[in-house]
Formats: sequence, structure tokens, C-alpha cells
Amino acid sequence: MKRNISSVFFSTILIFTTLNFISCGNREETVSCFPKTPINVTLNLNLSTYFTLQNVGGWIYVNEQQSGTRGLIVVRTTNGFKVYDRNAPHICPDSNTTLSVEQDIKIVCPKDGAEWITITGEPIKISKVPPKTYPYNYDSSTKILSIYY
Repeated sequence: MKRNISSVFFSTILIFTTLNFISCGNREETVSCFPKTPINVTLNLNLSTYFTLQNVGGWIYVNEQQSGTRGLIVVRTTNGFKVYDRNAPHICPDSNTTLSVEQDIKIVCPKDGAEWITITGEPIKISKVPPKTYPYNYDSSTKILSIYY
């Protein structure tokens, strides 16, 4: 009986370990070497620094403490906001893979020229995955945008 329970226990662990390994190896969201850091940023959109986020298509870089390893790109959309990580989602980070906004309409990776639409994150060129996004909470009465992960 004890031997049977041990066998079931080890089989279960083996199955879950295998499933976890397979799911991490086939991640669609980003490459497996994408940095994992906590995100915890609060922006008061009443401040003039964030004025561009009042209009659809407006965007800013956020490079403060707890905004990831390379910072964030925050974009105002028709339905709220998009918060993108500035690490390229399709290649491992190095000194030339920090995403930037160009012409206010696209996000670009300087290393290989991959491009995404700023408002939607949809890939345009080279990459098949969108930039990593983070959840947020927006209180329209106080105009406080909280970004977390």
C-alpha cells in the first residue's frame, strides 16, 4: 500500500514537472530569457509630466524605480491604456534591444528593426509576438494610473 502511494505521488510530480517544462519552453508571450521583475508604478495623470496621456495615441516612457529592467512605454488607447515592457519580446536582452517609440505610431527594436503598432501592440515587421504588456488600474475620478505585475 505504501509503495503504491509513493508510486502515484512520484508519477504525479513527474507529470506536473513535464507539463511545466513544456509550457515554459513553448511560451508565446515572450522569449524564455525575458527578464522577470516586479512592476509597481503609480502615475498621477493630473501632473503636467503626463499631459500626453490625456489624448488617444499619446505615450510616455516610464523609467522610475519598479518599472522593470528597462522601463515601460505607456500609451493612451481608445479603451484605456496599454503598458508595454521596453525589453524586446522576441529576442534575448542585450545592450541594443530596448524598445523605443518612433513617429508616435510604432514601437521599434533597434537591434533587428522589428516593429509594432503603438496603440495595439500588433506586430508589423519581423516579430510574431507583441510586446509584453502589464495590467493596470485607472481611477478616472482621481486620474491615478496604477501599473502592477
